[in-house]
Amino acid sequence: MSTSAYALRDSATMMRRDIRHSLRYPILSVSGLMVPVFLLLLFVGVFGNTLRAGLGTATPAGGHYIDYLAPGILVMTAGASAAATAVNVCIDMNEGIIARFRTMAITRTSVLTGQVLGSLTRTLISGALVVAVALGLGFRPTATPLQWVAAVGVFALLTLALTWLTIAIGLQAKTPAGANGLSLIPQFLPFISSAFVPTASMPAGVRWVAENQPFTPIINTLRGLLTGTPIGNSAILAVAWCVGLMAVGYVWSRFRYNRYVIRSA
Repeated sequence: MSTSAYALRDSATMMRRDIRHSLRYPILSVSGLMVPVFLLLLFVGVFGNTLRAGLGTATPAGGHYIDYLAPGILVMTAGASAAATAVNVCIDMNEGIIARFRTMAITRTSVLTGQVLGSLTRTLISGALVVAVALGLGFRPTATPLQWVAAVGVFALLTLALTWLTIAIGLQAKTPAGANGLSLIPQFLPFISSAFVPTASMPAGVRWVAENQPFTPIINTLRGLLTGTPIGNSAILAVAWCVGLMAVGYVWSRFRYNRYVIRSA
């Protein structure tokens, strides 16, 4: 068996371990799903009519506020799921299981890639459930099958980027509480974006931040694919941000993990 085949086999084993761990301790996965669902219910049921009145042409003619909101909530779903991954990684580090893996005949990187694959699986399921809830609340996407595939691809790319980044956070943090605290940044940065209101309605300083942070082009791309609003150059920026964040997270994760392996040798 080739080296790449061993790596794939070991990564699949670690992914199964990660999924079984999630099933045994489901609270993190459930909380990662409940937060975006709660935000859907809050902003649609409480603020929806008021916010819809101020959107102008930001939604398709006759569209409801949830048509504008749902893509942003999907992005927050990816952030919430990634935060759970950071906590899981930090718990593994503190319990010493990573040191145990080091003594076993497995590919070193599979410990990380297994976490990534497990997180991707959980997040795609959570995203599908959030879309189902949004549909029940009145979300009416106009996407073609090809646009749905493209939207899922953007969502998966964002998930991979945030997962690698939060794995690095989990390896960096000293305690699970610290990992959870640091991972709040990608969870709540979408609040200062086009997720809830157009950036043009924001004060100048906040608008600059909203228009130049990674989540706004990603949300605009998903919104355009799902509801037909203009995308412009957002798709290029979305892919560039996702690839850049994924590269930073991957290099940071490998550095922290290799350092830990060397120190515990």
